[in-house]
This record gives sequence, C-alpha cells and structure tokens, in this order.
Amino acid sequence: IDYSPSQVTVQEIHDIDDFVSKHRPDWSAVRWINVDGFSDMHVINALAKQHDLHPLAIEDTLHKTRRPKVESYGGDESGLLARLFIITHAIEIEGDRLRQEQVSIFLGHKTVLTFQEFSSEEWSPIRQRIKVKGSRLRNSDASFLAYSLLDASVDSCFPIIEAYSERAEELDNLILEKSDPILISEIHQLKRNLLMLRGVVWPMREVVSALQREENECISDTTRVYLRDLYDHVIQLIDLVETYREITSNLTETYMSSTSNHMNEVMKVLTVINTIFIPLTFLAGVYGMNFHHFPELDQVWAYPAFWLICLAAVSGMVMYFRRRRWL
Repeated sequence: IDYSPSQVTVQEIHDIDDFVSKHRPDWSAVRWINVDGFSDMHVINALAKQHDLHPLAIEDTLHKTRRPKVESYGGDESGLLARLFIITHAIEIEGDRLRQEQVSIFLGHKTVLTFQEFSSEEWSPIRQRIKVKGSRLRNSDASFLAYSLLDASVDSCFPIIEAYSERAEELDNLILEKSDPILISEIHQLKRNLLMLRGVVWPMREVVSALQREENECISDTTRVYLRDLYDHVIQLIDLVETYREITSNLTETYMSSTSNHMNEVMKVLTVINTIFIPLTFLAGVYGMNFHHFPELDQVWAYPAFWLICLAAVSGMVMYFRRRRWL
C-alpha cells in the first residue's frame, strides 16, 4: 500500500524480484508492505536486502515465539538505515480457545514492513482508513501507521475480555444452579485463556513505554502524543485482565463451595434417615431375638402396638427435626 494525502494505491505482489527492482512512486509519502506467511524465504530475503533489515531482527521474526519488545537497529555506526523493530502479538478467539500469533513490525522513515504467519482481520479497519481521503492516518507519517497497527492489536483484546466477562458471569450462575463437573473444566480453560492474554498484554506496556522514551528519528512528535493514549489503553487492559483472572479464581472457589454444600445436604438427609431408623432397628432387633418368654408375643394387640410405637417414634422424630429446622 502506497499512500499520501492526495492518493493511494493497493497492489498484491506476486513477483518479488520485479517489485524490489522498481522504486516507489514519487508521490508516495508512506509505503506499507505486509507479508503473510514465512514459507517463501526468497521474499523475506529480498525485502531484507532492499530495506537493510538487520539479520538479528530477521532471526527474531522467523522464530515466531518471541516476547513483545522494541529494538533500534541501524544508524551511522553500522552503516544501515535507522530502523525500529517491534514485536507484538495478535490474539483471536477460535471456538473456546485463543490463537496467538507473533507480528513483526519494521519502522523506517517512510516505510513500514509487517510480517505475520496468517492474515489478520484486525487490520482491515486500518486499510479502510487509509483509503479515506482526509483521514488522520492518510495525512500522517509512517510512525503513525506503526502506532495504528499496535493500537489495533491492543484494541482487539477488549472484545475478547468482554466475551470472557460474560462467560464468567454465565459460569457463576450455572455453578449456583448446579455444580456440574463439566463446569470446572470450562473454568480452567477460561483461566488458561486469560493467562495467555496476560502474557501478551503485560509486555506490551514495556513496548509502548519504550517507544515513548525512544529518541529515534523514525518516530514523530505527533505519534508520541498518541503513544501516551495507547499506553493508557494497555494499562486499562492489564487491569481488566487481572480483575477477571481473580474472578475466575473465585469461580473455582465458588464451585468447590457449591460442591461441598451439595455434599453436606446429601449427608444431612442420609444422617436424618439413619437417625429415624435407629429406634426402629432397635425394636426390630429386640423382638427378633430367639427367646421363648416374650409376654407381648402371646397378646393379640402386640403386633398392632409394635407398628403404632414405630409410627409414633418416626412421627415424633420428624416433628422434632422440623422444629429444629434440620429438615
């Protein structure tokens, strides 16, 4: 994508050798080169050679498991053009799991190069804003584009947090209704997702803070103002992540308490039933003994009396338990 305040062109490159052999248009104020996938090393090598990308930065780009960071390469000492190398991560929800992808950003004076393994939809609004004449992004420099990409990555986390907050509330209600064993696995999955999100968000605070402090000619003063706002967004996101991590921990405790209470209710019922049958068992045991001299056994009223005594004992105990609110 080449753009300036007056015009913009978007092209998909299939012949990398032909592309690097040509100069950008004279009117182009900013060029954004986005590479999806790492299968063709010829493309990466050609762009690294054309834009003097540092070998260490290319190595970090290809590893795809680096922690978010920002580093400055180039300048007068090495003979390379000044470059800022930024690593961030894109987060997307896939079903009930999160997919994390490393995104590498190279910021130059008038060029921004981005490398990612898969195409991300979170940058689609930025492409649309570039096409809108008079937009702030269209009228700004390359550093503002890099800021916009970072801002889009951070802002994409807020809908995820909102979705997880709703799911946490649903799980809380389900736990109070019925402590189903499947709920504890969903709680643990939610905790793992929040932990992955935390691992992305916390280093971003250092990245944005470093960009604010970085005395690099590639970052304009206008962009530094917006980086302060981005830093506030990151801090807000960190607070939300920590809050919902505590909530999910409380959900585990709520589940265990609910399970314990349910078990206590079951044990209480069983205890009451056992207590009611203790005197009945005693009577049945006494009159079930093999003795010949039981005066009551010779009486006609003995059998009905036995059942009346049993019923009276059961009724009396039930009434007593209800009065004590044990039932």
